[in-house]
Amino acid sequence: MQVLNTLKDLPVDAVYDLVVVGAGGAGMAAALFAALDGKKVLLVERTEFVGGTTALSAGTTWVPGTHHSATVNPTDTLSEAARYLSNAIGERTPAALRQAFLDHGAEAVTLAETRTEVKFRPYAKHPDYISDLGGSTLSGRALEPQPFDGRLLGDLFKLIRPPIPEFTVLGGMMVDRTDINHLLALSKNFASFKHSLKILLRHASDRLSHPRGTRLVMGNALIARLLYSLSKHPNVTLALQTRVDTFRRDAGRVTGLTLKAGTERLDVAVRGGVVLASGGFNRHPELRAQLLPGADMAWCPAGPGHTAEAHALAKGAGAVYGQGALSNAFWAPVSLRKRADGSTAVFPHFVMDRAKPGMLTVNRAGQRFVNESTSYHLFGMAMQATGSVPAYLVCDATALQKYGIGMVRPGASPKDLAPFLADGYLTQGASLDELAGQLGIDAAGLKASVQKINRYAETGVDPDFQRGVTAYQQNIGDAAAGTRNPNLGALTAAPYYALKLYPGDIGAATGFATDGNARVLDAAGQPIAGLYAVGNDMHSIMGGVYTAPGITIGPGLVFGYLAARHACARASPT
Repeated sequence: MQVLNTLKDLPVDAVYDLVVVGAGGAGMAAALFAALDGKKVLLVERTEFVGGTTALSAGTTWVPGTHHSATVNPTDTLSEAARYLSNAIGERTPAALRQAFLDHGAEAVTLAETRTEVKFRPYAKHPDYISDLGGSTLSGRALEPQPFDGRLLGDLFKLIRPPIPEFTVLGGMMVDRTDINHLLALSKNFASFKHSLKILLRHASDRLSHPRGTRLVMGNALIARLLYSLSKHPNVTLALQTRVDTFRRDAGRVTGLTLKAGTERLDVAVRGGVVLASGGFNRHPELRAQLLPGADMAWCPAGPGHTAEAHALAKGAGAVYGQGALSNAFWAPVSLRKRADGSTAVFPHFVMDRAKPGMLTVNRAGQRFVNESTSYHLFGMAMQATGSVPAYLVCDATALQKYGIGMVRPGASPKDLAPFLADGYLTQGASLDELAGQLGIDAAGLKASVQKINRYAETGVDPDFQRGVTAYQQNIGDAAAGTRNPNLGALTAAPYYALKLYPGDIGAATGFATDGNARVLDAAGQPIAGLYAVGNDMHSIMGGVYTAPGITIGPGLVFGYLAARHACARASPT
């Protein structure tokens, strides 16, 4: 693989079989599948890093029916997965698109694992998010990228977008769910001590020669595996800090484009097609105002590259956005904190705090408005639907010590808490009245809500929002807490703590309408020759419904495979 930081290194008459716009997970997958077919590939990335939002994510990849599924859930079938998607999504997206994903998911994963360094493992238990619907499962469909040794990348290691700093420990050590559980239990059993010691020593060694840890997990591991695999193909060129300025068309077909890097411009021709994988519209100011009204861009925790610059070019070629989505974006509650360098940390609250016993979320009236254990997507949507922005995640001292809250880690000492309290990220009150006063919310409402949740913790039943009734909710609670309901616990230990939550968009759900080969469609529903869209540039097959973990990365991988296969079939042999 050739890596370019200047267009001067490309020949003026460059011709490629496939050009991929955007080097996130979906774009890198499309480029890799084309490279496996022996095609000449140009991968264009507007930032200095590869990985996009995938690099910042958990990297979970939802693909039903793979060989991994059979190892943990041998009774699951594609027909059951199709039934679940139909129950969850209905007519928000074409069933044929969902079926294309299901029909080709296993072959895409198998091809990646047998011919590249991309490797997955199944979660023993990782439920579909709407786990009370028919066809849902508790395991087998969500795949996790295996950890990767970043040292194998050599100089390419610096190209991977670093993870959100607040998701790392000890100055850049990445940890996944398994690591966290071991670190929390390192003094309780030998297995956890052994695991923790191994990764801690590895990190200490890394910091002698690297700016951060090289043991990569989650989304960073997936991106590193894609990059390492691409690096083995001399027919791939990666152009960083490069933008697409124009499309060139011939008889209605996209046949080339003009690239721009700084003041340099270069025309390139393409035989098979152009794949849009630029990450969606979320950081395009006008599109954001139109599609996500009221949601401040400062609340978005996703990668910085999804500016939709290429969307205007696609629309100029006749492309249209898909319709009918439940929401134009996928959501998560986030908390915000100013970093020492002046940037803002945007921390998504996925599973570590809000669903745990001893936690509840209220609005300015001090009233609950949501099932705290629902999926982060539904949580974010509920915040907006009820006008609960900001919302307030509240816990007592016991829950804070046991689970942490947001960027505050479990087991925090008074010294650890001091900077969070000093800058206002965390609010503390010796009583609920004092906490409410500090937050500027209704004290009577807050006390009534806490009294209710305390009663519900005794019975294990939440009659207001049915917290903890599904397998998904229970899985992100704490089964070891000893409460009647793993998601419910009393708030009785002063002092009390709270932080503010905002609805953060974690990815686009609305994108370009496509067919089952990821070809972009025009207003008449006809494919635009030579133009494809994958990842968040493609209208989500989930129709704005967050059905399961990894429902952006999984389809991104599979439709990246389908787009590359279709485009490469049209390209001349190289």
